[in-house]
Amino acid sequence: MIYKAARGTVDILPEQSAKWQTLEQLIRTICANYNVKEVRTPVFEHTELFCRAVGDTTDVVSKEMYTFADKKGRSMTLRPEGTAGVARAYVENKMFSNPDKISKLYYIGPMFRYERPQNGRQRQFHQFGVEMIGYESPYLDVECMTMAVTLVEALGLKGVKLHINTLGDNESRDAYREALKAHFEPYLDELCGDCKSRFETNPLRILDCKVDHDHPAMTNAPKTIDYLSDSAKQHFAKVCELLDDLEIEYVVDTNLVRGLDYYCHTVFEVISDDPRLGAGSTVGGGGRYNGLVQELGGPEAPGVGFAFGMERLLIAMDDDLEEADGLDVYVMPLGDQAKDLAVQITAMLRANGFSVDMDYQGRSLKAQFKTVDRMNSHFAMIIGDQEVVDEVVNIKCTHSKTQDVVPIENIVAYIENHMEGHVHE
Repeated sequence: MIYKAARGTVDILPEQSAKWQTLEQLIRTICANYNVKEVRTPVFEHTELFCRAVGDTTDVVSKEMYTFADKKGRSMTLRPEGTAGVARAYVENKMFSNPDKISKLYYIGPMFRYERPQNGRQRQFHQFGVEMIGYESPYLDVECMTMAVTLVEALGLKGVKLHINTLGDNESRDAYREALKAHFEPYLDELCGDCKSRFETNPLRILDCKVDHDHPAMTNAPKTIDYLSDSAKQHFAKVCELLDDLEIEYVVDTNLVRGLDYYCHTVFEVISDDPRLGAGSTVGGGGRYNGLVQELGGPEAPGVGFAFGMERLLIAMDDDLEEADGLDVYVMPLGDQAKDLAVQITAMLRANGFSVDMDYQGRSLKAQFKTVDRMNSHFAMIIGDQEVVDEVVNIKCTHSKTQDVVPIENIVAYIENHMEGHVHE
């Protein structure tokens, strides 16, 4: 029997891994610039965590989670998103005792949702996310948005737009909730079953419906921005002012509510018209979630964050961002004695920080040079019987095409000196 990867999962092969590593390195560099530190949470959590944090009425919890019972009958779930796990870790590890109050965290890792597989989104997908927890401030909202925009611009995405909205504070949400119920009640019989059940539990989720999104009641539904408290208006006004000061273009999108229950105040999405993704594609997004940490048993610790699906980012990455570093040295022994020496030299070079491989098969010089080209090796090191006797090697630079005979004891110094200050095309 030939086994295949499960539907909705894909293998990331060596020739694709370089692009992943480039993206991950770019992410880590941007996070370092913003003083955001990495956190790594478990791949599975207690199911109740996601029910409490994400919301029972969301599609993620009600339809898409991979849930299973462990050997003691406890309900566990493969994480469908990253924020809930980070918030749980924040509470459990008492990160709120941080004397600087604000914890700036990021994560990179696989998530799991039972969805229809499509280009750029599988059932096991990878997500990069940032969470800034501990303090409520429009300045942190804008910092998150700035990070998100910085990332997509660094990746070379075309036609990028920042869409923002506000859901307001608790007072605003309560007023908006009642307005939505009054608006949708006459249309309940025309809406899908999910919308009917959400009418009482969480009417904001009706606006997220994929079945009824073209219904006239959706297009003329009340807007959150019309039901804001004075303090919520001030918060959002400051967000817009700061974005203006930074000359970050944005669109106030009153239909934007995001799909998870924990959001309040500022929500945003990064949308791209890059042809590689399709017009109007959402690349990532996030927003503020002030009550989440308390909901999970922690103190009052407001948070704001965002997340990107990494597969989507990879599709749109500029090809010239993909690194093709290749090897530093490929060692080419000709004969058994040469192979014994090659093993020693290979180990020595690796111990000195160089990337090295060698021929193990006893192939011809021509065949080995083809491997040098395929591996994009900076140096080809040739060792024959005479070189073994003379305790030297032949080193060829594949960029400059120069070749020198180098004593074994001088190999490391030769390579270091040759590479220093040289930029090879």
